[in-house]
Amino acid sequence: MSKNVVVLDYGSGNLRSAERALARAGADVTVTSDFDAALSCDGLVVPGVGAFEACMSGLKGVRGEQLIGRRLSGGRPVLGICVGMQILFARGVEHGVETEGCGEWPGTVGRLDAPVLPHMGWNTVKAPAGSVLFAGLDPATRFYFVHSYGVREWELQAGDGFSDPLVTWAEHGVPFVAAVENGPLMATQFHPEKSGDAGAALLRNWLGTL
Repeated sequence: MSKNVVVLDYGSGNLRSAERALARAGADVTVTSDFDAALSCDGLVVPGVGAFEACMSGLKGVRGEQLIGRRLSGGRPVLGICVGMQILFARGVEHGVETEGCGEWPGTVGRLDAPVLPHMGWNTVKAPAGSVLFAGLDPATRFYFVHSYGVREWELQAGDGFSDPLVTWAEHGVPFVAAVENGPLMATQFHPEKSGDAGAALLRNWLGTL
């Protein structure tokens, strides 16, 4: 039986390409900003493109930060993509402007220190042992990135009774967080929906967790 997945429409993101990629991976997909539909679905996908501040503004406009928090408090899966991953962190700093994020993870999204920006194109990633998202994928597999900002330091410390999240890294000028697997909350800086067969395999792996 296919899983019911909602791609959250909050005015930012590659909604249709995400919808098509998830459908090809076997999901029953709806694109909507409806709070109740997004709360009750098997899996919620939060895409995002553009500026951190604009994405947070759009997200709050549909109560998206409350939606994410409510789902996670009940152990219900959420997948963030690109800026949809970045807004899960505590704050973003762009052009000297600091914007508060969802705060699911501590840390700051900032400009990458690289000779060429944006970082646009195919890149390998270094996934940790035990990764579910990258299960079955060759370490030389490349994923498609488009971004100038990222998280350069992972600040979350595991507490008593909590297992460490699995953090995948990539490098463009400097190392940055490429993906996170933290119980029901998972996210990728790259675009799986634009990453061909590799992205399709990753989405199927995520759907297998629902």
